[in-house]
Amino acid sequence: MSPLIMMLIAWGVLTGILIILLIYRSTLTMREDDQLFIDASESHMQQEQMEILQKVNRISPYVKVLGALSGVMILVIAGVAIYQGLNQVQ
Repeated sequence: MSPLIMMLIAWGVLTGILIILLIYRSTLTMREDDQLFIDASESHMQQEQMEILQKVNRISPYVKVLGALSGVMILVIAGVAIYQGLNQVQ
């Protein structure tokens, strides 16, 4: 198996994990409200919002790192493919 194919498989797995995390984050924030008007009877809503915010904050660093790695990997893969293509011409 060529190194290019192995890098493409690794990039696909990494990007798949990134997509799953993005979908999970969007489902969390779908239930989040922009503004809450809370009185004593609705204080449980504030607790729910805080839990959602904690979950989103917990996965945000992973999303950033995976996004950066995915971008760098696709650039490296493109560079390797171009390099291999140029070497085949000669």
